Amino acid sequence: MSKQVINISLDRESLEGEIALDGSKSISNRALIIQALTEMPKPIHHLSTSNDTKALQHILNSSGDVFDAGAAGTTFRFLTAYLAASGKSCTLTGSERMKQRPIGELVEALRTLGANITYLGEPGYPPLRFEPATLTKNSVLPIASHISSQFISALLLIAPTLPGGLTLQLGGEMVSRSYIELTLQVMQAYGVRYEWKDNEITVPHQSYQGKEFTVESDWSAASYYYSIAALSDSCRLQLHGLNEKSFQGDAVLPELYESFGVHTTYTSAGITLTKTSPLVPASFEHNFILCPDIAQTIAVTCAGLGTDGLFSGLQTLSIKETDRIAALKTELAKLNVSFTKMPPKFSPLTGEEFYLVSGKAAFPETVTFPTYEDHRMAMAFAPLAVLHPVRIEEPDVVRKSYPDFWLDLERLGFSVEKG
Repeated sequence: MSKQVINISLDRESLEGEIALDGSKSISNRALIIQALTEMPKPIHHLSTSNDTKALQHILNSSGDVFDAGAAGTTFRFLTAYLAASGKSCTLTGSERMKQRPIGELVEALRTLGANITYLGEPGYPPLRFEPATLTKNSVLPIASHISSQFISALLLIAPTLPGGLTLQLGGEMVSRSYIELTLQVMQAYGVRYEWKDNEITVPHQSYQGKEFTVESDWSAASYYYSIAALSDSCRLQLHGLNEKSFQGDAVLPELYESFGVHTTYTSAGITLTKTSPLVPASFEHNFILCPDIAQTIAVTCAGLGTDGLFSGLQTLSIKETDRIAALKTELAKLNVSFTKMPPKFSPLTGEEFYLVSGKAAFPETVTFPTYEDHRMAMAFAPLAVLHPVRIEEPDVVRKSYPDFWLDLERLGFSVEKG
């Protein structure tokens, strides 16, 4: 069976338009778990329309014995903790890629709390079988914080419901701290008290309060428009629904893209991106430990402009929907751009891993980018159409987080046609 392909191009020098961004998937999924744990829940407004959020909604509203989270990583991890605490007898499974993504650290933490979880396949990986259990064994839990912040967030979300509450003792270098802070901020919006001191987060036993909640728009989705703006000679784009004082780690975008000549103005409706003249910085450097989901987008921005990019804090990229580091290296090479891991001697004292984006995109007559079943691969490479027509395989993968992405590109004047 042939793969679906779309052709994307842009035939204009200056970009103008406005986009109403979807609700944040990260915030939506946290709010839905909390709503399910609330005795008298109230409505959530502006929920993400992503497949991941829909999958979570469907499972939380289902009464079956087998739940399939598909390719939704956050959904699977949050549900692992939720189902362990629910007392249900059920199975949680996912896509073939999901069965390759490690879950062992979270399962072992839940077992320490008293959960009855067994692996139905390879130990440490989905699918999982849950049997009724009462999570009362421990209220202090050591957990490694260098693998996935989603494991920590999953535990925090159920923490108030545990009889003794929960204190997490975080060990090792923390990744994606901003997502843990996001979890705690959403919990706090539902009336939960917590204390974070040094490497310990303590959440006492308490009840979530039933409150109406409105999800802010998705800063991760905004990253693709920042890339479009940076690759253009001039533009004026309005993105609705974003807040200056956001809980989201990707809200660092205005600061990062200022380096590429993209200026952000906050308005009552959201933000306006403006670029008035071409700007190509010679180099760009950032540690993405707090915002790993925008690393692909900025790597492609650097490649399109010919900016040398020095990236660190990419520890979690290899265990996402695909190995994003390997995928970036393969696809940027098609443009004669390298994405290279620097040798250890580059950072002998810290041991930090650095990756270098080097070269300026040289487009062959036709260039096709596969998406590796990864929504962010599709959306990170699409902005290159500002410079040259590109082809994207399996474009429907964007439904995972941003179903209207291709329609929104068309609203800005891009041509998006089936190949």
